[in-house]
Amino acid sequence: MNLLDFFVAPVIAQAAPAQGMGGLGLLMPIALIAIMYFLMIRPQMKRAKEHRSMLDKLSKGDEVITSGGIAGTVTDIGDNFVTLEVADNVRVRVQKAAVGNVLPKGTLKSA
Repeated sequence: MNLLDFFVAPVIAQAAPAQGMGGLGLLMPIALIAIMYFLMIRPQMKRAKEHRSMLDKLSKGDEVITSGGIAGTVTDIGDNFVTLEVADNVRVRVQKAAVGNVLPKGTLKSA
């Protein structure tokens, strides 16, 4: 028995199992990224697109509710801000992105 055989045998035994994981080791991160995209990123992008579309269609007289819970009627629309009338002669200016939902006409009158 040679002294070199004593050290080389464990090195060969350790290197053998690592070669069998190559294809599966690369496939798992790619599969996880695909799952994250379809379950988290894509639905969030869809909601953001719908919100932008709603803000573009906003017009005077629409009844809206903000993300903070303030309900009012749109009286003026700017590029970045919207003026809401929340009561008689009470107007609040909020950021356009803060508008959460457009309510059906007559919702505020019935409440």
